[in-house]
Amino acid sequence: MSGGQSGPRIPGTPRVLRAMNDRAALDLLVSQGPLTRTRIGELTGLSKPTASQLLARLEAAGLVRTTGNETGRPGPGAQLYAINPAAAHVAALAVDQLGVTAAVADITGQVLGEARAGLGEAQAGSDAITGDAPDRTAQLVARAVDGALARAGLERRRLHGAVIGTPGALDPRTGRLRYAPHLPDWHARALKEELAEALGMPVTLENDVNLAAVAERHDGAAQGFDDFVLVWADKGVGAALVLGGRLLRGATGGAGEIGYMPLPGAPPARGGTRDAARPDAGGGFQRLIGAPSVIELGQEYGSCDVRTVTEALALDTVRAEVARRLATGLAAVVAVVDPQLIVLSGEVAQAGGEALRALVEEEFTGLALPCPALRLSHLDGNPILLGALRTALAAARDAVFDTG
Repeated sequence: MSGGQSGPRIPGTPRVLRAMNDRAALDLLVSQGPLTRTRIGELTGLSKPTASQLLARLEAAGLVRTTGNETGRPGPGAQLYAINPAAAHVAALAVDQLGVTAAVADITGQVLGEARAGLGEAQAGSDAITGDAPDRTAQLVARAVDGALARAGLERRRLHGAVIGTPGALDPRTGRLRYAPHLPDWHARALKEELAEALGMPVTLENDVNLAAVAERHDGAAQGFDDFVLVWADKGVGAALVLGGRLLRGATGGAGEIGYMPLPGAPPARGGTRDAARPDAGGGFQRLIGAPSVIELGQEYGSCDVRTVTEALALDTVRAEVARRLATGLAAVVAVVDPQLIVLSGEVAQAGGEALRALVEEEFTGLALPCPALRLSHLDGNPILLGALRTALAAARDAVFDTG
């Protein structure tokens, strides 16, 4: 390069910087709520003129609105700015073998409507869900979303996208749902595309336990942890592995399917059709600690009158046995993953509560293994639905908040 010449210029650098500043301000407004121009400038390091230009730009784009004036200080209150809730809306859904629950929220995360569509139900003024399996699935999902939209007073066109949490894992190589034989209507090769076409919006399918882990990391027991395992003990058993702050999915999307893990005392889990009412009946870890097996233990150690997981785990002998079984499976996970934290969630963990958690912790005493922290989930509401909502919001904000 000859003397006096500057280096190559990067086209659009001012625009890129503006977009970065815009996103930083928008993220602050999402996390901290209404802020004044002065406070936004302090938190972002922007000058007052630059912060003013930024807010004017975002307000013109429909991303920010004024919400009144700051109070509690001498003199006239400074104007407060907040995210415009109408900038985008998302749908979050949680699937189980009996139906689909849907929630609709605005871009701030405020849930505006929630509804459930059960299998075989007839909606007022319409026929029951019928047709081929893919059509039935699309109808079920559409019914749940439309019910939530009706409660929110919104139309489908207002939705930016939907995230659906379902048992099993979508194999990236084949596009098929794996590890969920109790959801036969969800195994179409082009399921994701069929759902997107039926709803008229982008659709993301995600493993339900992975979404529960997303919820725990944002709002629950795993806040501040980059390496943790969420163990879901319910009718079925699974885990979500978060390592270095990222979900571990595996080559076929099946990382964390510890319900199929072979353990002493349970027959090995094998392929083939299984009883939809008993996801744990095939064998493996879930045959030891799945909810139906816990109830069986209650009937064995207590009486035939035991009908629920809560009733079963109220018995000291059952609680001690479930803790032993749970600790055995967790020890195998810890030996491979070495997490900082294990979060216990699902019906079995919630019914066993602190008493079960303490017994599991005792079982780890003296083992030649790292001893991670062990916590119970204390999330309010459906953790799968909450995780789906967090995931949908993250995608919507990445798209809508991109002002570049």
